[in-house]
Amino acid sequence: MRIYDLVMTHKLDADDWFIHCIQRACADRRLNFFLVEPLWVDAFIHEFENRQLWARVLLNMHSEHHQPEENFHRLVRLATTRETRVIDPLEKALAAIDKAAMHYRLIQAGIHTPYSVIVPHNQLDTFRLDEAQRTALGQPFVIKPAMGYGRRGVILDATSEADLARAARAWPDHHYLLQQRIQPRLIDGCPAYYRVYYVFGSTYTCCWNCYNDHYGPVETIDIGNTPLWPLDALAHRIAELTGMTFFSTEVALTPSGEFVTIDYVNDQCHMLSQSANPQIGVPDQLVADIAQRLVQGACQLLGRE
Repeated sequence: MRIYDLVMTHKLDADDWFIHCIQRACADRRLNFFLVEPLWVDAFIHEFENRQLWARVLLNMHSEHHQPEENFHRLVRLATTRETRVIDPLEKALAAIDKAAMHYRLIQAGIHTPYSVIVPHNQLDTFRLDEAQRTALGQPFVIKPAMGYGRRGVILDATSEADLARAARAWPDHHYLLQQRIQPRLIDGCPAYYRVYYVFGSTYTCCWNCYNDHYGPVETIDIGNTPLWPLDALAHRIAELTGMTFFSTEVALTPSGEFVTIDYVNDQCHMLSQSANPQIGVPDQLVADIAQRLVQGACQLLGRE
């Protein structure tokens, strides 16, 4: 049997720098590494099923959890039956990325979120907002599929429950969230909006312009006397609630000085580097640091650190 210390699934959508950093960190720690790209996924599943190979740790960077028969998802599901340590375990990831379920969990934990109304799929045709809900949501408001990602199915300019149909056509789902649209504080023309990465107990924070998708270091926004330590505490609290070891969360600083969690848990984080795509890429050093911490975390799971 061929045994790999760390296997990573990846669709190879130009994240070459991240992949290189993972490979280099594995080499530095003498970890046996294999990259499961689309070309190899079916063959890898076949060999895994027939016990011709085994992965001690699987870093899942690409699987469509809403599509049970998708091949990368099948690989993650198979790994859970082979005593492979998955980053992150399927049952934890599925629970964490469900925005409808997470919304209530965050509120119960005292974490600030946008005012939301959750609508089950079987009520899409009959659901009507009451006057109190309309007032609290304001106009326009946002509609999100509970299990969606990458803005698919997201409606940013909703004005009534009739807009639910637009979201459902773009992304069929079991629940939809109607959310108050939060406007972040503008500082020198830039939105005070942050993406916080949580990686095995370490946190990495950067600015993320929610209007043009551009990333930057937090130093690019002078927030005066507003401390950023609540962002670190927030990420740790979400990790405690979900059991996740690798995710990102999006947080806005409102004009009143309140941190509001906008997008709760992003699994399989976007790691496109800024050098590959200056407009929407993550700063290169941040990508490298996260890759190093992921491999260190894999070593922890293997009992080597």
